[in-house]
Amino acid sequence: MPSLRSLLAVPAVLALLCPVAASAAPRAGAADAVLPLLVTRGRAPAAALLVQDRATGSFYGSAGTGISPADHFRAGSITKTFIATIVLQLVGERRLSLSDTVEQHLPGLLRGAGHDGRGITLRALLTHTSGLADFTTVTRGSVPLTPAQAVRIALALPPARPGRYAYSSTNYVLLGMVIQQVTGDSYAGEAERRIIRPLGLSGTSFPGSRTSLPSPHGRAYAADGTDVTALDPRVAGAAGELVTTLADLDRFYAALLGGALLSPRLLHSMLDTRAADGSYGMGLFPVKLPCGTTVWGHNGRIPGSYVRTAATVDGRRVLTFRVNTDEMADPGLEPALLASEFCPRTT
Repeated sequence: MPSLRSLLAVPAVLALLCPVAASAAPRAGAADAVLPLLVTRGRAPAAALLVQDRATGSFYGSAGTGISPADHFRAGSITKTFIATIVLQLVGERRLSLSDTVEQHLPGLLRGAGHDGRGITLRALLTHTSGLADFTTVTRGSVPLTPAQAVRIALALPPARPGRYAYSSTNYVLLGMVIQQVTGDSYAGEAERRIIRPLGLSGTSFPGSRTSLPSPHGRAYAADGTDVTALDPRVAGAAGELVTTLADLDRFYAALLGGALLSPRLLHSMLDTRAADGSYGMGLFPVKLPCGTTVWGHNGRIPGSYVRTAATVDGRRVLTFRVNTDEMADPGLEPALLASEFCPRTT
């Protein structure tokens, strides 16, 4: 993989291979220099990013065509941060406990084939240490399902080792079911009441079975070039249903990490990665960059969309980028982009 230094030294003429739009806001990072590479090297049809910094303001950049700052797009597994936030809020209200078992709230659902809901806690679901298989390894994110159907598919698969980190969307489908069982409302309704309305996330929604995107939006493409703009969000449910915008994601993560949605104790729990051997907290994961800075956030992949949000631990600086396809040809571009924004530049 090329080094970050070599990526940032690409001649400026490369950026002219695709249109790039940017604001005139002062820049502290160099992500705008890497952004065009998501198109030229990553072979995405288009890419965009939005950086929000509490001290210096915001910066928007785009590369390719058919993408704009206000576009709505599917955020995939970034949904998990919203779900984890709701669960932790319910813990703060003493309506749930992290030590509660799945059996307590969804009796009889996880039984047989090596599975037992009496031994799987909400903490294990949140940290991906439950041992439950990922239903999307069968559906590939292309089959609309009810939550119960997704769980049944997972139970038919060989389990992972309980207590060991193994990322599985099944965990968050179950958490969505727990939210509904405890509150009497869907996870979408709880997200609207607890997060979306209070933060003014006007471009964010849980579309349910609606296959169209709100306006404005661009096109979304599978890795083979197929147009997949129309998609039934039930392919992901509570693990990946979210539709949102760049600005809304930056605002959400800034608020979350800034302490606006959770108490300090619960936010500390969310950032505790010990259960997952340093790989994952609860709906968030850390990445340590080459300069030593650690950023927190999540990524999301769903047919036609790849999204990544990363932020400083205090939420003062947040970067969200997206491409309108689900695969990038060069996986080294994401860490290069994050490092270019969050690592100090040297002369």
